[in-house]
Amino acid sequence: MAKTAFNPTRASKTALMLACALAVLACTQVAFAQGVVRNAAAGAPTDGTGFSVTLEQCATSTVQAERSATFTAQMTATSATQRMGMRIELQQRLRGETEFHTVLAPGFGIWRASEPGVKIYKYVKQVTNLAAPAAYRAVVRFRWQGDKGRVLKRAELHTPRCLQPMLPRQVTQTPASPASPVA
Repeated sequence: MAKTAFNPTRASKTALMLACALAVLACTQVAFAQGVVRNAAAGAPTDGTGFSVTLEQCATSTVQAERSATFTAQMTATSATQRMGMRIELQQRLRGETEFHTVLAPGFGIWRASEPGVKIYKYVKQVTNLAAPAAYRAVVRFRWQGDKGRVLKRAELHTPRCLQPMLPRQVTQTPASPASPVA
């Protein structure tokens, strides 16, 4: 059996690379915990449009009351903007359906307006108690208003989908059958 010689230089380099990788990982975890590192879509719009939407959180669970989705929308004022507004609607697509349809949920489907003079307007909306299996998304309509409430610009975006799968331990209820006589 041939023995390989121990190379201290190679071992030192490997140990140094491993230490650096662990340091980067530790710093990244601290940054995420402190909120320093965020999803780019969650920050100010960077594509030049002045508006963005994101699915901040999609929680699945075997318990319906614990299923939720959190949507964020953000817009930036133009030089002529006096006030901004956005309307978030919740849409659902059940298993077997081909299209999303709007569903009623508390706080959705109404226009929310910024205070006059706001430069960046951000709104976060959460919905809970989601049915499964289904997919959910938000449709966000934006409008920029100038003097006397005149609409200067309109836009619409859809968030990514929040998938609520039928989970293995999920219990579905079926109607009770009439009692049969006991023999």
